Amino acid sequence: MASFRSWVKAARLRTLPLALASIALGGFIAAVHPYFSLTAVLLAAVTTLFLQILSNLANDYGDSKSGIDNEKRVGPRRTVQSGEIKPTEMKTAVILFAALSLISGLALIVFGANLSLLNSLIFLALGLSAIIAAIKYTVGKNPYGYAGLGDLFVYLFFGLLGVGGTYFLATKSWDFTILLPASAMGLLSAGVLNLNNMRDLVNDKLNGKNTVAVKIGARAALIYHTFLVLLPFLLLFIYVLLTQFEPKAFAFLLLLPLFIFDLWKIANTNEARKLDPFLKKLALKTLLLTLVFGISLVLQS
Repeated sequence: MASFRSWVKAARLRTLPLALASIALGGFIAAVHPYFSLTAVLLAAVTTLFLQILSNLANDYGDSKSGIDNEKRVGPRRTVQSGEIKPTEMKTAVILFAALSLISGLALIVFGANLSLLNSLIFLALGLSAIIAAIKYTVGKNPYGYAGLGDLFVYLFFGLLGVGGTYFLATKSWDFTILLPASAMGLLSAGVLNLNNMRDLVNDKLNGKNTVAVKIGARAALIYHTFLVLLPFLLLFIYVLLTQFEPKAFAFLLLLPLFIFDLWKIANTNEARKLDPFLKKLALKTLLLTLVFGISLVLQS
């Protein structure tokens, strides 16, 4: 039986801050609304953690089964490929976290948000779609992650659904300006995935995993990555202007040099394996950006 340490490794804890960042951003924006449900935000966070772990476990299983995880892979060794966790054990874990995601999502819809029947059905469909998407990224006959669609799905689920969905669930209202911070989070999340794919570009190409980085090549992937990291600051800037917040809401711009510095270091990194630490850095800095941006909004409300 696999050890607890192996399961912690398979869960990939370093990916969880990024998942929480999208919920936190939606929650901070919702907190300035007259009607705000903290319970909905907390249940959304729990559901998102289950979904992220589900995605990580399914990815571990799927990439091992397809042969993408092999001795030539640049990134960290995965638990199924290394033999730490048996494929049957991983399949059981995937089913378990799919069930936990569903149960938590239902609790969010019924008890946390207290939605109408129509809205409940809509969010139930979105929740089921998120569970399927978490699994189908690398599992099945035609995993969408192998067709270069991973970036789009990350943008949709970490950005539009993560931020926009949390805002709606916590306030029972909608404002189209939310699409600006939601898109910012979606792009930064796609940036983490793109950086991962830049690191694994050579092995992915050899094994038929046609990520965006594989399709456009290393040089264009770096330009694309720069776009994914810098455009969110412009979107957040426009959001602050449109919502007429006080100058302190622009505090997030103080973090821009940190992101630019990492972009410069990535551009001057010659070995693919040396890109790996920047995944964690971008995820944590995205969470920091969320906290600075969100707290500045709440403090002036």
